[in-house]
Amino acid sequence: MFHPFIVGSILPVILIIVWEALSRAGVIPAYQLPSPTAIVDKIIELAEKGTLWGHVGITTYRIFLGFLLGTAAAVIIGSFVGFYNRVEQLLDPMIQAFRSIPSLAWVPLFILWMSIGEASKVALIAVGVFFPVYLNIVSGISGVDRKLIEVGKMYGFTNFQLVKRIILPASLPSFLVGMRSGLGLGWMFVVAAELMGASQGLGYLLVVGQNTYSPDLIIASIVLFAILGKVTDALLKRLEYKALHWQDRLERS
Repeated sequence: MFHPFIVGSILPVILIIVWEALSRAGVIPAYQLPSPTAIVDKIIELAEKGTLWGHVGITTYRIFLGFLLGTAAAVIIGSFVGFYNRVEQLLDPMIQAFRSIPSLAWVPLFILWMSIGEASKVALIAVGVFFPVYLNIVSGISGVDRKLIEVGKMYGFTNFQLVKRIILPASLPSFLVGMRSGLGLGWMFVVAAELMGASQGLGYLLVVGQNTYSPDLIIASIVLFAILGKVTDALLKRLEYKALHWQDRLERS
């Protein structure tokens, strides 16, 4: 059996080889889509200049902080909405309405409230993270088998023990899926966040590439977004596997 990493690399490697071959043959114009080697050269150039790490670092910092704030808010609000029907009737309609608002629609409002500093950028990312985590927490708690809760009550569990020993473990898979979805949406929102007058970050590099007609810089920024997004998702997936090791999972062929 091949390692999953090797299997998962087959299609990207084939696409890169075909892309490089078409670029060298002149089928794909360089001013529209530079070759993979040109993009790698651009990333190496940024690294040698020392600017790459600053852009990657500030973007990762914004994602990390926005992810923590969005997840924390989702856990608190989602827990109350999931546990209490009255709270769901009170809050959920408004939250669902807010969820329908496009990410870019928040930009002018956050700039008005918090100027173009770090606070507005982190807040926008937190908004993006909040909704998928919230939805999965509410779904996970609402989907707990009521028979398990009745069994817990038969054994004399307090409300705290019910939450700790039955409700939280039963809703944990849904919560972890929500975290991964929220993180993925956070990486999308960070682009919009870094359009708000940023002077550093991968989103800022996208704007610089657009303004200077540098497709290699634009594609390099997109590639870096993809790599960082995949790495952070892999970390959460590993956490999910560790946290749910007790599950009897389906062995897929």
